[in-house]
Amino acid sequence: MANGQWYPPEWPERIRALAAGELIPVTPRRAATVMLLKDTADGPAVHMLRRRASMAFAGGAYAYPGGGVDPRDDDHHVRWAGPTRAWWADRLGVDETAAQAIVCAAVRETYEEAGVLLAGPAPDAVVGDTTGAGWEADRAALVARDLSFAEFLDRRGLVLRSDLLGAWTRWITPEFEARRYDTFFFVAALPAGQRTRNASTEADRTVWIAPREAAAGYDRGELLMMPPTIATLRQLTPYGTAAEALAAAPDRDLTPVLATARLVDGEILLSWPGHDEFTKHIPTAPTAPTGGAPA
Repeated sequence: MANGQWYPPEWPERIRALAAGELIPVTPRRAATVMLLKDTADGPAVHMLRRRASMAFAGGAYAYPGGGVDPRDDDHHVRWAGPTRAWWADRLGVDETAAQAIVCAAVRETYEEAGVLLAGPAPDAVVGDTTGAGWEADRAALVARDLSFAEFLDRRGLVLRSDLLGAWTRWITPEFEARRYDTFFFVAALPAGQRTRNASTEADRTVWIAPREAAAGYDRGELLMMPPTIATLRQLTPYGTAAEALAAAPDRDLTPVLATARLVDGEILLSWPGHDEFTKHIPTAPTAPTGGAPA
């Protein structure tokens, strides 16, 4: 493989089973991930984490902080600032309950995995340093689901700052994948006074890296990534500051990107609409043991 595209070895078999009507797609779970940016002398850098090699899904791949929606993320008691839930529902293409859950998941997961909290004591303020024993205890309780995000905000007297997020893109895991997510990607700037850390049990490394540099590492085959990750990195490269990227978010198209697999000239063609670089040609019959994995 010339680049760093993560490609599960079981995909060809699952694609063939789907094409033959032998595989029933699972319902995707809603999720959110955040491209956290900070300005440097050379332009914005994005915070990325490397998933542990032992992870069953995308082990060793670089990604952004994020994860699935907690059923309690739609709690109506969540303290809220910024655009209304109705505004977010229209922007994300979901109902108001789902919109709150998705935005809450983005903020909660960023705090759980990076130690950065997009919330403040007032609608026009944001917390400073979130390190320390008390903050860590609350973060651990959130990770363990012993504490809901609404309860956490109430305990701290904080309001969620939805205005610090910009919805960027939406990707849905292909129908042939065993673990499926309907993931909303957001951009946000690192709040003043806060700092990132590797707070995720799923990551063995975190980095601040320029999107262009990360994309170049992927192209050289040095950094492993899933299609949504490298696609969004390439989309971030034109912006000279974090503020520019955030300003561009409202005009971004949130039409879901969903990979398709179809039979073409005796082989399975795997493609992501609008992202030709990820196209894969897969034999309709399994390759011989000595033939290697399909490319």
